[in-house]
Formats: sequence, structure tokens, C-alpha cells
Amino acid sequence: MADTAERSGQMHHYCEGAAALELGAGFFRPESRPSRDLGVLLAAQLAQQSPLRVLDLMAGCGIRALRYGLEARAATVWANDADGERLPLLQRNLAPLGDAAAITDLTAQKLLAGCLLEERRFGLLDLDAFGCPTALVPAALEALKFEGVLYLASTDGRSPTGHDRPAAIRSLGAAARAHPASWELALRLQIAVVARAAWALGRGIRPLFSFSEGRTFRTAIQLQRRADTHQEKLLGLLAHCHTCGDQLQQSLLQLRQWPACACSGPDPAPPLAVSGPLWLGPLQHPPTLKAMLAAAAAAPADFVAPASRRLIERLLADPGEPARCWPSAELGRRLDGGTPATEPLLRALRAEGYIALRSGVMDGLFRCNAPWPRVLELAAALNR
Repeated sequence: MADTAERSGQMHHYCEGAAALELGAGFFRPESRPSRDLGVLLAAQLAQQSPLRVLDLMAGCGIRALRYGLEARAATVWANDADGERLPLLQRNLAPLGDAAAITDLTAQKLLAGCLLEERRFGLLDLDAFGCPTALVPAALEALKFEGVLYLASTDGRSPTGHDRPAAIRSLGAAARAHPASWELALRLQIAVVARAAWALGRGIRPLFSFSEGRTFRTAIQLQRRADTHQEKLLGLLAHCHTCGDQLQQSLLQLRQWPACACSGPDPAPPLAVSGPLWLGPLQHPPTLKAMLAAAAAAPADFVAPASRRLIERLLADPGEPARCWPSAELGRRLDGGTPATEPLLRALRAEGYIALRSGVMDGLFRCNAPWPRVLELAAALNR
């Protein structure tokens, strides 16, 4: 059924996918539907492997929990919201799930602590936080079964994008500097928080998909029983030279003096803007996204929004490596003749054996592992 709403001073009723529910007076964004669609498609894949238990830690009106039950066929869905006044609304909205739904109004900290004491484990834990969720990540991972997935969201856009550096130190334990791929920087910092917490438990992680629209940063991360070999190499630092535009990266495991950027010459090079520790590895898991895209194609036409299908296709086309990512417009600022056409430039880079892809996270950006001076040379040649 198509998205619909009734208004009498505020939005009250809403339909999305198989769900029809009351929204109540709380915060709700219809524009976040792609994130809900991707969560449901992921849950459906997990439910095919074994009976799926879902914990929606901050359920709001319950739309995500309801869709997990109706569309993903989750065996059980636990919907929790710390606002006790929402409890009657959640009970009404989740009534279609019957005995498969559990509804509580606990704080996230108390609920996760109870799960640890009672050894409750979930295949999917949806943590759609307001602000930065770092404090909840270790306990959330403890509530996941092996190969379970943490679907994490943060609305803290200032600190991980370099606009509030002291807050990034406090909330992420990392430096965050202004960077042309700011959304991707925020996602990599967020994944690094999960990676460090998982490694402390003796586990590993696998990012399944990561995306943002600029105000909310979302990652779906699978908890591995054991980390892949040398996974710790994927935690590192990313440096950007605001003078010449070059970017450099290195793993914490092999940390050494930064090599010279493209500014190198007789004069001392300008200082680099260094961010991290952050995740240098892939942002997307193509096999998971392919399965989700196939499921979206097989679903009723109105169960997955067209924007959600386009998002999956975009993420599938860009696994997220290497981490060095530039706006095409930066080339235009540094070259005569303006911004070169992106696709011919990517083809020229690939013809020389480099990885060169359009960014799936931010429009107008590309990533590559070619030396920055060579990127500029090829772009200048295209302009000529």
C-alpha cells in the first residue's frame, strides 16, 4: 500500500509497506523510509537462515518493529521505548503481531543490562539513536548472537564530520577534521567504535551496508564469532592536505611518519588534517546487498520504495574501498577548464590499473587509489 497520512493538526495515521499504524505525537520522519526498507530487507535475509529474534531498542511509534514482524517474518519482535507514555500507542500498533511481539518502556541501558544477565541474544538489534549511540554499543554487541547484526544510527552530525572536534574526542575517542567526504568520514568513525568494542569481546565485525543523507548516519554491522585474519589492519588514520588536495591513509598497525603529499618541494609541507582512528576497510558487503536487491525486486511493488531500490544499487556499485575520496568539483577548482567529466576520468584511471569508482555514499564524489598528481594530470588531459 502506498504511503498515506491523515492530518488534523498533526500526522496521525500512516501506511508503509505492509504496516498501517498511528504515529502519535512523537518524532517521525517519512523521509527516512529507505532506512526502514533496507532494515526490513536485511531482516528478511537473516530470517531465511534461522528463526529471527529482533530487538527494536528505541521503537518510537513501532513502525520498524511492525514491519520486521509483518514483512521480514521475524519469529519474535521486542519493541522498547523509554517514554512510558508511548506504551499504549505501541500496544495498539503492534497488535497485528499478536504473541510474537513484546513491548516494554525501559531505558536502553536497563534493558541491555537485563539481556546480559538473562543471556538473551538477538539476530537483529535495531538501535536508532537520537544523538551519538557510542555508550550503548558494547552492551548492544553483548545482546547479539554470533553472526547477528547491529543496525546502528546516529544523528550526531557535528562531531564526526569535523565541526566539533572536542565532542568527537569525547564521544568517539577519535580526531575528526574537516574533510571533503564528510559523510563517509562520519560512517568510518562510527564503524571504528563498533570494531573496537567487538575486538575487546574477542569478536570481529563485517559492515554490511553504510549510508547517510547528511543528518543521520546508518551502518548495519554483523558480529563475527572471530575476526577475519589481520582485520586490525583496517583501523587507521586518514589525512587530508587542504593546500594541494592530496589524501593519505595508513593503518595503526603500521603507523609511521606520513609520506610527503603532492605539495612536496623545497619549502616545508603544510600540516595535514588527520582524522581517526577510523575504519579503512569496506563500507558495503556486496553479497548481502545483491540478496537484498533481489528480494526487493520480488517484493510487492509498494513494499520497497523506488528510492530504496536506487540506494541499494548505488551502494552495490561502490564497496567503499579505498578510503580516499574526493569531490569532482575539487578537480575543477585546481584545473584550467573546470571540472572534467567524471566517467571518462574513472575510465582513464581504471585503464592504468587503478581502482576508481563513484562514491555510493555522497553524490558528486569519486574514490581511487591513484597518486593525486596522476589524478590531476589525467583530469587536465581530459579538459584539454
